[in-house]
Amino acid sequence: MRRRSGELESEVLAALWAADGALTPAQVQAELGDSLAYTTVVTILSRLHEKGVAARERQGRAYAYSPVQDEPGIVAGRMRKLLDAEPDRRTVLARFVTDLSEEDEVLLRQLLADSDG
Repeated sequence: MRRRSGELESEVLAALWAADGALTPAQVQAELGDSLAYTTVVTILSRLHEKGVAARERQGRAYAYSPVQDEPGIVAGRMRKLLDAEPDRRTVLARFVTDLSEEDEVLLRQLLADSDG
């Protein structure tokens, strides 16, 4: 069965977030149930590092990887990239706020008020 784009990265990130410390590719592979080839895990971790999502440090002959941000931070970064790519920010933000649930709108207003002072 073929995975959706980004699904493997999400699975690897979930393993990194669940860990108490940095993980080597072999440890990530074991956490994922050995369903992926070692070389695939190395490739995914390398890509996450290149994207700035994972940090790495030498551990013997391999690297050990750890997440740079938590999941909400990564999602916020994706949202920011999408907004930055749009020339009409005002309209995008207006539509975003219009489409929020009442609960989310209240939460957003609270967050904005808290950031003001």
